[in-house]
Amino acid sequence: MTGLAPEPAGGILAHGLSKRYGDHLVLDRFDLSVEPGTVCALLGPNGAGKTTAVRILATLLRPDAGQARVAGRDVIREPRQVRARIGVVGQHVSLDEILTGRQNLQLFGRLYHLREAEATRRADELLIRFGLSDAAGRPVAAYSGGMRRRLDLAVSLILAPPVMFLDEPTTGVDPGARLDLWASIRAIVDGGTTVLLTTQYLEEADQLADHVVILAAGRVAAQGTPDELKALVGPDRVETITRKPTLDDVFVHLTSHASAIEPARKARP
Repeated sequence: MTGLAPEPAGGILAHGLSKRYGDHLVLDRFDLSVEPGTVCALLGPNGAGKTTAVRILATLLRPDAGQARVAGRDVIREPRQVRARIGVVGQHVSLDEILTGRQNLQLFGRLYHLREAEATRRADELLIRFGLSDAAGRPVAAYSGGMRRRLDLAVSLILAPPVMFLDEPTTGVDPGARLDLWASIRAIVDGGTTVLLTTQYLEEADQLADHVVILAAGRVAAQGTPDELKALVGPDRVETITRKPTLDDVFVHLTSHASAIEPARKARP
């Protein structure tokens, strides 16, 4: 591919990706490099271009300009080969609520052309892996939001793809379920899978990502490890010592200095 060096097997590489809808430029010369077996988080508000970037890399959307390779394959020229090497979990759970958890996994296994016995074996493996064995025979309609998300992750792993795209995987789940999903994602990466996830949660990127790319209006505004990005911001911390350790005295002391603290915080680059 002219202008784009091959990425390591299992990695993701993009250069100059752009996408426009009418007069609205959603993605503007987007560059990305994700090492195999790592987690990269695309962080940004709604409309920043996160989902568009994922859809292009997952071959669900064609870019207006730019190049990209996923797991060694060209997303424009080799879409079928890319799809055979990726798993995708979208913002909305894609499950049949009438079927049980096991039946959903068996169904998707058969759609992936696994033989019936292999689809059943793989379903049982994934139910154990994601802590859903006890609920395997229950209809998905009776699952909690976190359980549905875990089952959705399991479906995307039926063929054990080297690259996974997770588009805001914990949106709409409660804090406890979010922690369970984080543990599941860590386990996926520990198994050698490369993960690109989008999120609006700073804490999620901090907890999961090896590398964070912050998008704003379709452009990369900043990138680095979580620690590097936090160091750019600097600490919002003030230490004070008082000889009269009552809450009222501390409050008076801090408010008397607030006028000096706030301009200094705003002036920091």
